[in-house]
Amino acid sequence: MDVLIVGSIAYDSVVSPIGHVNDALGGSATYAGLACSFHSKRLSLGKVGLVGVVGEDFAAKDRTLLADCGLDLSGIETAEGETFRWAGSYHGTMAEAQTHETHLNVFEHFEPKVPSSHQSPQITFCANLHPALQSSVLQQAKPRRLSMLDSMNLWIDIARESLIEVMQKVDLVIINDGEVRMLADDENLIRAAGKVIEMIGVQTLVVKRGEHGVIAFHGNDILSLPAYPTEHVVDPTGCGDTFAGSIAAHLASGSGALSRDELRQALLAATVSASFTLESFGTDGLHSMTEVQFNERLLKFQHMLN
Repeated sequence: MDVLIVGSIAYDSVVSPIGHVNDALGGSATYAGLACSFHSKRLSLGKVGLVGVVGEDFAAKDRTLLADCGLDLSGIETAEGETFRWAGSYHGTMAEAQTHETHLNVFEHFEPKVPSSHQSPQITFCANLHPALQSSVLQQAKPRRLSMLDSMNLWIDIARESLIEVMQKVDLVIINDGEVRMLADDENLIRAAGKVIEMIGVQTLVVKRGEHGVIAFHGNDILSLPAYPTEHVVDPTGCGDTFAGSIAAHLASGSGALSRDELRQALLAATVSASFTLESFGTDGLHSMTEVQFNERLLKFQHMLN
């Protein structure tokens, strides 16, 4: 097992200025897993394993889609009840979703159980989950190279101390700029990032900035990339998870201490991957992305930056 990903598997209903979709396959583990599997094949890596929970209503076609993409689903539990559902909408610049409904369903009582075959991955990635569940995953799965986690503003509001505690256990943290400012209680992003790094002692902090790209802090280095310029924005749901899953795959392909150049290459690939996700509703853009399309866009992006 090269990458272990633990997070939500959901059905999303989304409205954007472009249109709408009902009960589309989504969830943090889904997006991260599909992106990670795509890059694992590109990089000739091993298996990507998902750990999560679905309800009895989870469609066979969706399970088949995940399996056909090369994901190991032996860590997916099927519980009595319905799969996690989320409904939201995007407006204006579509920088942030407005949540209308959240039904945790079987996800409410989810307790991650990492199969024995998944307990020594190259990379452990805890996608957006309650910090207590992330801690449980980190106790069960000891990565050979490094551990990563993502989070959200909800946990800063209601589980701040638990979140800080679990952040102190990983090697790389991925959060967005608003969450960095919340954690540090400082509106200046660079100063806030410095406070967060000091607070949690993390080696690498990757700050997602939506349409403004990404800024990463790695030791004494600061890396900054713009977003890939995308004219046709349909649905930003899952872009951050796509971004994180892409990074996980690239870091699984290396060994030893994480270098600045390796991190930059991972950020480039992650930025390009996310640009495919936001061009379609749900996972369609990510799932239909081909290696030829990805490589063409990556080369174009690299040329823009040179």
